[in-house]
Amino acid sequence: MLKPEAKSKPAGRRTSRWKKHLWGYLFILPAIVIFILFLWVPIIKGAVYSFFTIDFVKGNTFVGFDNYARVLHDPDVWTAVKNTLYYMFLTVIIGFWVPIVASIAISELRFFQGFARIAAYLPFVVPGVVLYGMWRWMYDPVGPINGLLSSFGVEPVSFISDGRWSMISIVFMETWQQFGSAMLIYLAGVLSIPRDWYEAAEIDGAGVWNRIRYITIPSIRNLIVLMFILQIIGTSQAYQSQLALLDGGPNNTTLTYALLIVKYAFNQLDYGSATALGMLMFIVLSLLGLLQFKMNKEDY
Repeated sequence: MLKPEAKSKPAGRRTSRWKKHLWGYLFILPAIVIFILFLWVPIIKGAVYSFFTIDFVKGNTFVGFDNYARVLHDPDVWTAVKNTLYYMFLTVIIGFWVPIVASIAISELRFFQGFARIAAYLPFVVPGVVLYGMWRWMYDPVGPINGLLSSFGVEPVSFISDGRWSMISIVFMETWQQFGSAMLIYLAGVLSIPRDWYEAAEIDGAGVWNRIRYITIPSIRNLIVLMFILQIIGTSQAYQSQLALLDGGPNNTTLTYALLIVKYAFNQLDYGSATALGMLMFIVLSLLGLLQFKMNKEDY
């Protein structure tokens, strides 16, 4: 038969451990409360509202899966899905590799590395109102870009009003503004690689390209995968540029999925269908997040 002291030891140990970490739990408690109130409560409410017709005057009416059926039969939804996938594809082809190349190039600089970092990051701090006004002027038929093209004998291009160029023009604008922040993350990863590896490679006669190919790229592979997943998630929620520049036009060629949610909610005042669209996006993005976690689970 166990003695009373033996029984009380584990309980006493747990109590002392709880007291030891009590202040830590108290310090993170406000962050946890804010996280729940401003993230998970809206998500749960959105899941509930997606099964209702929202009416602030007459009250909400439960409609089951009618909101989901409506949005899935709306041709604009599939147009928005196609445009969003096209936008995501363009951001990968045009913009994803830019911060990687910039970070590697800056890390190889012997002089003015600090200036290069600041110069690359400066576009990111440009306010949205200034950004869209500046690029509207640059994309204008008589703007500087078309002026440069005309000097080479090229006819003016309708970058914004032509559906063939509108989404590409938005991607170029966002790549110019956004690549600086991603570049700093890649640069931190590159600079964390032990310099001994590069010195050993130089002693063995490895040039710049071989060092990049066999040391730099493999060392930041996990970071590249993580940033790729984050870019896919971020671009799937894009709507600000499409709304500010063209409001989804011309002819819905820049109507993205997130912009359609905004239109459902604030133009049509159909909050039930808007939340149904939001929940469908939430499910897809959650699956992408789980995929990224599974891909990097063994490495972490």
